[in-house]
Amino acid sequence: MTDVWKPSVTVAAIIERDGRFLLIEEATSDGIRISQPAGHLDPNESLLEAVVRETLEETSHDFTPTALVGMYMASYVSARTGKAVTYLRFAFCGDLGAQHDQALDHGILRTLWMSRDELAACPERHRGSQVLLCIDDYLRGQRAPLSMLNTHPSAYGVANV
Repeated sequence: MTDVWKPSVTVAAIIERDGRFLLIEEATSDGIRISQPAGHLDPNESLLEAVVRETLEETSHDFTPTALVGMYMASYVSARTGKAVTYLRFAFCGDLGAQHDQALDHGILRTLWMSRDELAACPERHRGSQVLLCIDDYLRGQRAPLSMLNTHPSAYGVANV
């Protein structure tokens, strides 16, 4: 039997305040990189639940998604395994909420606020090509309503309805 190709599903939060974007700086196998608060979709959660969870884990802030900015697919060769990995990223914009007194997720060094131009000036530090693209799409006003997303109860381990 042949292997079935499956992209890794990730979510990202685009959070803007006064022309600056909330970003995270993290230690990766490729060095210290900058990205939006982002991470993998876990079993038994919706895309919206994932982006809320990831934002809290990586920034210690609540996040309320208000729109889908875009869906992005990109591949790269992992420095750790030498294998090609494809990511399917769902980027959401929304509102930043309360900050909690909790440690940042493993590997996250700090949060920082940067303008689009500051971020564009350091592409070698980006976690991937989609970091700036998501912000540019946000700044262009690209939005889709959250009602476009549908999570069937079976995604939560509930028997098919």
